[in-house]
Order: sequence, then structure tokens, then C-alpha cells
Amino acid sequence: MATLDERVAFLEGQMAEQTHAFFAIRESLAGLERRIDRLDQRVDRLDQRIDHLDDKMSRHFLWIVGIQITTLVGVVGTVLARG
Repeated sequence: MATLDERVAFLEGQMAEQTHAFFAIRESLAGLERRIDRLDQRVDRLDQRIDHLDDKMSRHFLWIVGIQITTLVGVVGTVLARG
């Protein structure tokens, strides 16, 4: 049977290992948090770019609709003027 000193030394070793593992996990989580923050910034920039493209497409759509209506009015006016 192990003596009290041996048992205490064993438990101290176990605690030291657990403490080391805890700090390693903590460091890994901090690294993961930094990576998530960088990813979040990239997603924010992507959202801004998509919003910009959406605005641009809306403006182009309005231009196309305006041109089509103008052409339709011109065609109808020409047909009515001949008739």
C-alpha cells in the first residue's frame, strides 16, 4: 500500500496535469474567439457589399422599366397617330 506522502504526491501531479489542461483549453477557446471575431468582420463586409449590389440592381431595374415605359408610350403614340 502506498504511503500518505506518495498518495499526496500523486494527487498533486494529477492536479498539476488538470491545471495545465484547463489552461490549454482556455487558450484554445481564446484563439477560437479571435477567429470567430475575424469571421464576423468578414461577414459584415460581405453584407455591406451585398447591400451595395442590391441598391445598384434596384437603380438599374428602375432605369430599364423607365426605358420600357418610354418605348411603349412611343409605340402607342405612333400607332394612334397613324390610325
